[in-house]
Amino acid sequence: MLPSIDEIVSNFELLDEWEERYRYVIELGRLMEPLPEEAHTDANKVRGCASQVWLVTKLDPEKGEPVLRLVGDSDAHIVRGLVALLISLYSGKTASEALSTDALGLFKELGLSEHLTPQRSNGVRSMVERIRQDAQAALASS
Repeated sequence: MLPSIDEIVSNFELLDEWEERYRYVIELGRLMEPLPEEAHTDANKVRGCASQVWLVTKLDPEKGEPVLRLVGDSDAHIVRGLVALLISLYSGKTASEALSTDALGLFKELGLSEHLTPQRSNGVRSMVERIRQDAQAALASS
């Protein structure tokens, strides 16, 4: 099971070396619940990622507004960890909360932005954009 985003941020603060942070991101990917094989579809694939990434957004109609429940996967270890980080950040939030969440700001705060290749940074932006689109669609249909 994935730790909360607050736990992840706290753990990052304890890790001084980039190598340790890199290993921790990979470990987060290993903690993620497996994405069922039937969810590895073209419809769930995130465009704009160099690695293959799948994201599935399920909606719980709680709190009078849909709540996002995310699951995902990637064929690359580090990217799988980045997916896990985004899932910890967004899953369980209402669609409105998700739209006001600054994932790229968090990546900067954690020091990840400066250590990701341009391709991976573009992939993260694509994943965030996909989550935001799903949140907007959920709001529009609620």
